[in-house]
Amino acid sequence: MRTRNSLFKDLIGLALIGVFLYLFFFIDFKDLSLNIPGSWLNVNTIFLSIVIEAVPFILLGVFASALIQTFVSEETIKKFLPKNAIAAIIPAAVLGVIFPVCECAIIPVVRRLIKKGLPVHVGVVLLVGAPILNPVVVASTYYAFNGDPTILYGRFGLAFVLSIVIGFLMLLLFDNKNQLRWTKSELQGKQDPMLEQPVIQNKWKATFYHASDEFFVMGKYLIAGAFIASLFQTFLDRSILIALGQNEVLSPAVMMAFAYVLSLCSEADAFVAASFGSTFTTGSLLAFLIYGPMLDLKNTVMMFAFFRTKFVLVFMAVVTIVVFASILIFQQLVL
Repeated sequence: MRTRNSLFKDLIGLALIGVFLYLFFFIDFKDLSLNIPGSWLNVNTIFLSIVIEAVPFILLGVFASALIQTFVSEETIKKFLPKNAIAAIIPAAVLGVIFPVCECAIIPVVRRLIKKGLPVHVGVVLLVGAPILNPVVVASTYYAFNGDPTILYGRFGLAFVLSIVIGFLMLLLFDNKNQLRWTKSELQGKQDPMLEQPVIQNKWKATFYHASDEFFVMGKYLIAGAFIASLFQTFLDRSILIALGQNEVLSPAVMMAFAYVLSLCSEADAFVAASFGSTFTTGSLLAFLIYGPMLDLKNTVMMFAFFRTKFVLVFMAVVTIVVFASILIFQQLVL
């Protein structure tokens, strides 16, 4: 039954893609004499520009992530980390630079590592650092902001330092005590179905399977985020937008909330952030680019499923306070 439902959903998805491609290539909407308001045409223009620019980086990111998921084992990752709790924090942040794993895939990976003996706080460093520090995100951010050094170095410099700070704070608060939430199936000695991966013998076939699955998961968040951003740009009163965007205290908080709700993939969030470049401060754009990959709505749901409630609530508070405070300090010292 489950296979039949999955096949049915895949067929619907392919049919919708076919309809879209047919309309895109063979239908000239100008000939339909539709009286579409200029504001909605502007929404369409902004939306398409964000999506078209972001899709290549999502494709690159999902394939890189799928290759790591298929060919790199958790044991290999653990070999790079020292046994000492404090000494392992910085190498964990460096490891995040090497492995392009997005925030959608990092939580199950970190949970598996913790189950195999990785200290919780080291897992937290990977959790908040890897989705931002990886080379695919560096490339997408560089392209989205035309190589703006303040955004580029600010995002990755702050992310590297803050991942270490957050990991150290979680070590102080929880002292490496077990914080995993064990599922009923695990207590019965079975594999957790949420972490269970399809058994595919051919590794390249498995890579394409994971990449396609991850692409469609990310794609829906990108489309939603691009659409909401285009609506904001078009319909929100420009004076209100400017007033919010130029306030050095309020604008980072607004953009952090925006990042949390949108739950964008880190390979694509720079393009949405860049669409606000003319109205929001550099500090608030950095808040959006740093906070979103570390903590968003979809990841919160996953964390509550995998970790204890107290741990998740403290993690959310620590990440929010540390990111917001660091942005305020960065604005005063650098911008």
